[in-house]
Amino acid sequence: MLILILGHQLPVAGITSNNDNMHEFKYKENKLYCENMEVRDLAEKFGTPLYVYSYKTLTDHFLKLKTAFRQVSPLICYSVKANSNLAILKALVDKGAGLDIVSGGELFRALIAGCPAERIVYASVGKTVKEIEEAIKKGILLFNVESLPELENINRVAKKLNKITKVAIRINPDVEAHTHHFITTGKITNKFGIDLSNATKILSLRRKLLNVNICGLHMHIGSQITKGAPFVQALKKVISFTIALKKDGVKLEFLNMGGGLGIIYDKETPQTAQEFAQKVLPLLKKINLKIIFEPGRFIAGNAGILVTKVLYIKNTPVRKFIIVDAGMNDLIRPALYGAYHNIIPLEGIGEGIGKVEKADVVGPICESGDFLAKERLLPCVEEGDYLAVMSSGAYGFSMSSNYNSRRKATEIMVRKDRARVIRRRDTYQDMVRNEII
Repeated sequence: MLILILGHQLPVAGITSNNDNMHEFKYKENKLYCENMEVRDLAEKFGTPLYVYSYKTLTDHFLKLKTAFRQVSPLICYSVKANSNLAILKALVDKGAGLDIVSGGELFRALIAGCPAERIVYASVGKTVKEIEEAIKKGILLFNVESLPELENINRVAKKLNKITKVAIRINPDVEAHTHHFITTGKITNKFGIDLSNATKILSLRRKLLNVNICGLHMHIGSQITKGAPFVQALKKVISFTIALKKDGVKLEFLNMGGGLGIIYDKETPQTAQEFAQKVLPLLKKINLKIIFEPGRFIAGNAGILVTKVLYIKNTPVRKFIIVDAGMNDLIRPALYGAYHNIIPLEGIGEGIGKVEKADVVGPICESGDFLAKERLLPCVEEGDYLAVMSSGAYGFSMSSNYNSRRKATEIMVRKDRARVIRRRDTYQDMVRNEII
């Protein structure tokens, strides 16, 4: 969809011919809706900053991936770090998802959300003894192991608990993912995973580690990857390694492909789930292993928006600033990565019909890096208008903070014509509850 303003075309991110990135945030009679609810009504009822999620978009993206790979019946473990709200986890678990976790806190959330322990996989380069103990006691499916010291530590903990626990060795295939350097994880210079040479040495020690069952390989080469080639390149390396291991008598049960599928934020043209499946299924069919995926952004990214209110319009000799009530504490991606989020008005063409302006959209935080957009061409807005920051469902609220002692935003889930609060806005008391004078 495009908003046409006297020759200017303002794109609405995600509403394109790429069906996997379609979402339920659409203009109807010039007003932005989430499913069957007008977003302005939600903003006025619940206040801003406000995260709004579409249940249908969230679950549809999970089901698209599941359908695309139905030939291999994968276990799709949603990456909790992308958005860890319990209602979002529960919605996906109810559809058959497992969960990919990276901390004891995420294990706690996963279990509260009702995820069976046998559908939980545990990543992270720095698992503590206590976290390992808790996960083993709960009976998770497996750990993704990042180093030999970690593997030895898991073995010690499992021995202490008189358990044998499953692990997958995370392979670092040294593949360039062609994404932002902060979110690439599959190069040998990254802290993640184990190179193939060292992985071979570790696997040779497997008979000495009696309390771990090394039964899988894991890879995750980065995030927001829009093309299939890096996945294919990495997968070919890992599959060749798998075949070589089989010849040496190493029997594996799982191949975990990780996540990283990209979405549309601006002008990206990411592959659909079906296109991705067509590229990698022929490779996966060469091995008889249970396939695991760990998507996060692909499922949640375009399922959420951040709604913010215009507080002031500030003109300077060199720049116009639209000052809004959402800041980098609510959505840090632009400040952290220079990430692009499309920003659109809740009413497609307001009082300023026919007018556009170039402006910075900035928040109230006392940092020059507090911005949501820079030099962006936008419809003219006035104080009191509302804006939607699109594609904010992943790494939005989950990376938010109380910096400047600002209260974290309300989160709501819309399902057809009903909206439910799934996280209340912080109170000031919430922010000081654990502090002691």
